[in-house]
Parts: sequence; structure tokens; C-alpha cells
Amino acid sequence: MGNTKSSAMSKEILEDLKLSTKFTETELSQWYENFQKQCPTGLITPQEFENIYARFFPDSETKSYAHHVFRSFDTNDDGTLDFKEYIIALHMTSSGQMSRKLEWAFSLFDVDKNGYITKSEVGDICQALFKLIPAEDQAKLPEDENTAEKRAEKLWSYFDKGDNEKLAEGEFIKGVLENENALHLIQYQPAAK
Repeated sequence: MGNTKSSAMSKEILEDLKLSTKFTETELSQWYENFQKQCPTGLITPQEFENIYARFFPDSETKSYAHHVFRSFDTNDDGTLDFKEYIIALHMTSSGQMSRKLEWAFSLFDVDKNGYITKSEVGDICQALFKLIPAEDQAKLPEDENTAEKRAEKLWSYFDKGDNEKLAEGEFIKGVLENENALHLIQYQPAAK
């Protein structure tokens, strides 16, 4: 029968996504249809992902942050995002559950994927996050947050860890939940225009 590639999502993937996300079957089918149109190969490359991020943050340098976000979503480490990885990422970052968002944030900060965060990794992600902040907004930041280095230092201080210690996922989530300022430092949301 020639081309066996179907434009419909497999029942296995559909059932798995219904169990692991808040999305309905109808929503998942619509997402899949859009995904197929936007990504006819069925995969998102790092470059395509960077282009998507650039559209969301037109006044910012997004490349390094998009790289880290892509890495955290690429759960099978194959260098691409398939539909399942894309939907789970969408669910984790848009779900109302703060604990799910923080689990994802931990994976973002765990640059080497070893299950722990170091002060150096916090510095790497704070550098990438800081580049998302337009220069005019950077100028308005408090003195102790007006550079990526200061933000990383301030964030690390909330976890009560030494410079060479490691931070486990539970400690990260607890530290952020217990301190609103830590939550503010691990994200950047552009002001509404």
C-alpha cells in the first residue's frame, strides 16, 4: 500500500497523552493536526524551535534560552521534538499546577541532566533568562537583580547551599515555593503591550 504514514495520531500516543495531560481527545487531535501542518516531518528541530521562541520575544536575544528549553523538552535526547514531547512540554508549562511547572523548571536548570542543579548551572540559565529581558526593562531592575550574575547569586542564596553543593529536585521545588522572590527569578514574562 505504498505510504503507510498516517495523518492520524496513533491510538497508543493518544491514550498516553490523555492519561499524562489535562487535554481532551478533541484538543489533542486538533493539536496534532496543527502540528502536522507546521511540522510536516513530524519533528521540530532546534532551529525551528529557536524561530518559534524568537516570535514570542521579538525584542530579546532568545537563542541560548530556547536551546535550554529545547534540551529540557527533548526527553529522549534525539535532537528533535516529536508530537508527544511537544504536548507534554506544553502541558507542563501551561498547566495550572505549580508543582508540575517547577518540575519542568528543575529540568531546565539541570543542564547536564544528572538529577541535580549546581550553582554553575543556575548561572548558565540565569544568563539565558537575562538575555530575554529587553535593555529598557533591565535598566528598571532592582540593584541586586540588574545583571545575570546578581540574579544567579540571589537565586542560589534562597536554597541555603554552598558554592560547590548540589540541589536536588525536591529541594529546588521547596525553595521556590517557600520564596516568591525565587519564583520571580526563575522566569521572565514580558510586560503586556
